[in-house]
Amino acid sequence: MAKVQFKYNPKTLDYDIVKRTWKQYVLRVLSLASIVFVIAAALVFVVHQWFPSPTERLLERENENLVLQMEIINKRLGNLSEVLGDLQRRDDDIYRIIFEAEPVPESVRKAGFGGVNRYKDLEGYANSQLIIETTKKVDKLSKQLYVQSRSFDDVFHMAKNKAEMLASIPAIQPIANKDLERMASGFGYRIHPIYKTTKMHTGMDFTATQGTEIYATGDGTVEVAENGRGYGIHVVINHGYDYQSLYGHMSRMLVKVGEKVKRGQVIGYVGSTGVSIGPHCHYEIIKNGTKVNPINYYYNDLSPEEYDKMIELASRSNQSFD
Repeated sequence: MAKVQFKYNPKTLDYDIVKRTWKQYVLRVLSLASIVFVIAAALVFVVHQWFPSPTERLLERENENLVLQMEIINKRLGNLSEVLGDLQRRDDDIYRIIFEAEPVPESVRKAGFGGVNRYKDLEGYANSQLIIETTKKVDKLSKQLYVQSRSFDDVFHMAKNKAEMLASIPAIQPIANKDLERMASGFGYRIHPIYKTTKMHTGMDFTATQGTEIYATGDGTVEVAENGRGYGIHVVINHGYDYQSLYGHMSRMLVKVGEKVKRGQVIGYVGSTGVSIGPHCHYEIIKNGTKVNPINYYYNDLSPEEYDKMIELASRSNQSFD
């Protein structure tokens, strides 16, 4: 039962019953409802602050897992960066040195990403800094991997060219000469056997019986195959890499101009054509247009002891065969 309220009336010196209008009742109800709403809102705020909902707890756990995964990814990126750094050092300090190539410039390896802020769309989140740093590492690693990949492509081509070069440079004797007894005359000034004057002998003479096989000393292309007055029947092979080799005084040649030949391939037979006093192979090496001593180009044939013996034999005779 509602309490009855009284109000003192000074005119009648008595207490009158207070009667409320409907507006007063409405205002009272609204004020009570407002108080209840404020209290409820405060309670909801407190509950949400201190007691997250199941959905919020799930989101928090997912966020923690994401942060943990990002940290693990960062560690793995660090490990990958170390592995890449080792590959870069091997590339610069081993592979490129072997192939006589300049290392990749550091400015190319460490080139950044200039221009506008590439990571602006990642800003404004709870873990923006972690996400941005991880993305930067991924971008940097991707760029360096691309540079290293291109570098290895270059190394592959250099290795291929190096193999071709090693197969092309003259590296064996032009005739079978395991006992080195066919060495007749070396490179240098010698007495000409016919004119009896001292002349520069621009090759090495290997004596052999008529018809002994003559071998190409390196891969290349036949540039000259003709019968000339001085060298008689002779062949010149262009090996590339600024090398040529000449084989003179053949009795017969087996190749023609433009033909590709391989090291060890028979290209003709020993003879005594041209200006010659007996069957032999006159052998020359031309490097950059200059005739050089062939004795330095038998490294596929001779041991150090055999090399010393050949030097002795080449310098023993003061007369050439042509």
